[in-house]
Amino acid sequence: MEMAARKEKKEPAIKVSERKMGEPAPRRPYDLWLDMDRLFDRFRAAFDDLFWPSRNSTDVQEYRQPPMDIIDHGDRYEMRVDVPGIPKENVDISVTQTGVEISAKHENVEEEHGKNWLRRERSSMDFYRCVEFPEEIKPDKVEAEMNDGVLTITFPKAEPKPEYKPKKIKIK
Repeated sequence: MEMAARKEKKEPAIKVSERKMGEPAPRRPYDLWLDMDRLFDRFRAAFDDLFWPSRNSTDVQEYRQPPMDIIDHGDRYEMRVDVPGIPKENVDISVTQTGVEISAKHENVEEEHGKNWLRRERSSMDFYRCVEFPEEIKPDKVEAEMNDGVLTITFPKAEPKPEYKPKKIKIK
């Protein structure tokens, strides 16, 4: 019946707004969600810029935390840290009875004049890692070795934890 009434009156299915130029549009309920989305987008962009600065500059330093693995062998901990491209002379390791701090700074001081750089990200690299162990270690017995960009550090424990082997239990 409504369709018949519309055909008789020749009303358009979509009404054109009768707002005057310069008048603000009425707010719809979902506009609040759009405003919140824009606010969170700005927050996230500012947060990302704070911790991960843009790399548009040629003097930007890369701050990172290299990936590491820590293995508990019972009588010692073994740590492997990926530090490709950093000479062992630039790596600093500080050990206490409960933890280790590893840091490195590597700068590429080669200047190549006459090149038309589009992007240069390899100018310098810094990193810092700090790890606390659940058990005390012997700082004077710690050994470190670097091979093919992998730093391996061995931390003997002050009191080795006995190794427990799983025991099979019969079900009655």
